[in-house]
Amino acid sequence: TVRRRRRNLALSVMPSYYPIYLNLNGKRALVVGGGAIAEGKIDRLRQAGADITVVSPEATPGIVRYADYGAVRWQRREYGAGDLDGAFIVIAATNQRDVNQRIFEDAERLGILLNVVDDPPRCNFIAPSIVERGPVTLAISTGGASPALARKLRESLGESAELRWADMAGVMSAARQRLRETGVSVDPQHWQCCLGDDLLDLVQAGRETEALESLLTRLLSEHTAEPCAGASQRPSTARRA
Repeated sequence: TVRRRRRNLALSVMPSYYPIYLNLNGKRALVVGGGAIAEGKIDRLRQAGADITVVSPEATPGIVRYADYGAVRWQRREYGAGDLDGAFIVIAATNQRDVNQRIFEDAERLGILLNVVDDPPRCNFIAPSIVERGPVTLAISTGGASPALARKLRESLGESAELRWADMAGVMSAARQRLRETGVSVDPQHWQCCLGDDLLDLVQAGRETEALESLLTRLLSEHTAEPCAGASQRPSTARRA
């Protein structure tokens, strides 16, 4: 139908984004704008360890508090020439299209990562919806097509029983480190075959050490008892690196 063709055309002209996680620790981040949306962006940047400067004539009480105890530098003025110099990443959270356009042009000229809130054509990256459990982060993006859909997916995934596996992250990280120290490399399929609900139950019962030792025993065994469900090949054995 004409409606379907129009919908497919609208989706086809949207950019195809490259998903990535950035290390912002110590990197200079500029936030232009001082409202509630800007404050939310600042919270995420702080969690990532960014060195944050805020440029805005006014700011929320939360941003003011951040500035008072030195968590951000607040420059109480309008955006101006030179503000992007030295910035690694920029968030434009203003409601002024002319200001956003100037920031966009400056960022394009300088090759700086820029997100203009709710304005995908002026972004060279977009911020996904986030689901977090411990050290595990799920990033959800609709490519700018529908923030409401991204939020719906985030809420659904946040309630998913499968997310309980995030509780295994610490034990699996420790097992990986132990294997590295002993020079053993384990096939990824063998890893999958060694993960069972019983290990997760141990972790959730506070018995992480027992879970770790049991996991290591399985990883170092010649074979798992049986192939993983859906595995296309017999699991590989552990081998010396």
